[in-house]
Amino acid sequence: QVQLVESGGGSVQPGGSLRLTCVAPGSISANTMAWFRQAQGKEREFVIAIARSGGSVNRADSVKNRFTISRDNAKNTWYLQMNNLRLEDTGVYYCAASSRRYNFGSWPSADRYDYWGQGTQVTVSS
Repeated sequence: QVQLVESGGGSVQPGGSLRLTCVAPGSISANTMAWFRQAQGKEREFVIAIARSGGSVNRADSVKNRFTISRDNAKNTWYLQMNNLRLEDTGVYYCAASSRRYNFGSWPSADRYDYWGQGTQVTVSS
């Protein structure tokens, strides 16, 4: 099964920054590229997503003004820049890609995504 590859996780103190990277194989043409996360004992939740073309970004309220997503279509790669990290940002972060086009409002739904990465741990602690 085709899988995305994440990197960049690690441990950081509150207020710190991390940058995650997701690389998709060339066989995937993703229309929407996203990040989800899952804290221990909780369900996976949507973080942020971006369209392949245009500048549309959909983000969870909890990460507004702190997290940004960007993409490099030529490299089939997207990034998650996380600033001002909080304790509650701790979790496993997964990148996801959707081969189909869905309306903007449905981007936070995990079932919109065909491809997933294996996850990378982000730990925010003092």
